[in-house]
Amino acid sequence: MTRHAQITNRITICLLMVMVAAGTVVAPTMGRAENAPAEKSVSAPRNVTVTVKMIGPVTQTTDLQIICLLKHNPAGDQYIEAMQDFNDKLGGLLSSLRERGEFVGDPGETLVFNPPTGSITPKRVLLIGVGEESALTVDRLRLAGTIAARESVRLGMSHVSFAPTLRDQGSKRIDVGEGDAAVAESFLLAYDTERRLQEQHLASGATIHEFVIEAGPQYFAGAAEKVGAAVQSAGAALAQREAKPYRYASAQE
Repeated sequence: MTRHAQITNRITICLLMVMVAAGTVVAPTMGRAENAPAEKSVSAPRNVTVTVKMIGPVTQTTDLQIICLLKHNPAGDQYIEAMQDFNDKLGGLLSSLRERGEFVGDPGETLVFNPPTGSITPKRVLLIGVGEESALTVDRLRLAGTIAARESVRLGMSHVSFAPTLRDQGSKRIDVGEGDAAVAESFLLAYDTERRLQEQHLASGATIHEFVIEAGPQYFAGAAEKVGAAVQSAGAALAQREAKPYRYASAQE
């Protein structure tokens, strides 16, 4: 390298250092990979990590993928974006079950299946019905969150992901962040009950380490904020729960 080139390189390096210090150039960080989905995690009670992640149910790596389904419309169910992709990758399994009347989507109705090999990334899928779109409420999503926790424990799942998919079925009745928050809070409350039963040797099942709520790009920020608040609310509610064992000694014991 010539002396002129050396001097030029030194000047360039000095200029870059000045620009970085001034905030004109942002130095690369060691955080999330450039092409990795955006996500935000918070610590929740019972050593559960609750994460809001910008990803769809087709490519999420998880033990159990949960989605909500509105009640079947004989005139035709809507499958938009993520739901369409999910159904297509499964070879039309969702639409087939619904059109045959074998999974109607009534509130609280559930169905578990193993995805066909090579179709989607999740190992297992849990469908939860939330009823007719015209009657959809936040309370129904709270019920879905409770069912999600209990079924996850029963099935032995450690990593659980949840995609409400209501926008992808044409419903705009409930704010996405509000619905996600209701699911997260009820999930944590139900999981705490499961853990208390296990600790008192009244039940068996899995220990859940992470609960992921999937959100589209336009809903990610709002969902992350409201889910974070819901985790705090769940923690406050759990702190007020009765600490005594469920089973009290009888007079004969």
